[in-house]
Amino acid sequence: MSKTLHKPLFLIIIFILHSFTTIHSKSFNFKKQKQTHLHFYFHDIVTARHPTAVKVASAPTTNTTRSFFGLVMMMDDPLTVGPEPGSKLVGRAQGLYASADLKDLGLLMVLNYYFMEGKYNGSTLSILGRNAALTPMREMPIVGGTGLFRFARGYAQAKTHSIDFKTGNAVVEYNVFVLHY
Repeated sequence: MSKTLHKPLFLIIIFILHSFTTIHSKSFNFKKQKQTHLHFYFHDIVTARHPTAVKVASAPTTNTTRSFFGLVMMMDDPLTVGPEPGSKLVGRAQGLYASADLKDLGLLMVLNYYFMEGKYNGSTLSILGRNAALTPMREMPIVGGTGLFRFARGYAQAKTHSIDFKTGNAVVEYNVFVLHY
């Protein structure tokens, strides 16, 4: 008798789960997945009258290591069309980066690209990954997004355009490849 009771209950549960999944996916209005390529420059200004990246924490040994291990920086860096400081602003890189490698300059990047221009105005892309900052080309994962980039995934390729080792100021070229709906 218990087997006959379990079968209808099992079918009801399957029906409810199927209905929820169907309704849930329709509520997101999924269409064909798109691929978007974005190109911009990231200006990390550490030493200036109005810095866009500031130190928020460091370990006692941060300045004694070649990699600055333990240094944590908070940023609100401009994203521009070109590498020049006065180039058209298209967004901001907001978040933090931390030196997480004992030997080399390997940064943990936790940030959002917040777009403020064009059709992506108000949308964001979220980055979480390792940035081997002194290598010619590095790649970091896109782990999500908002607005037009909901359910985004992809990768960001970074290439240093210029760096001043005396001040720490840098301009980084980004090519971002995103899949989204």
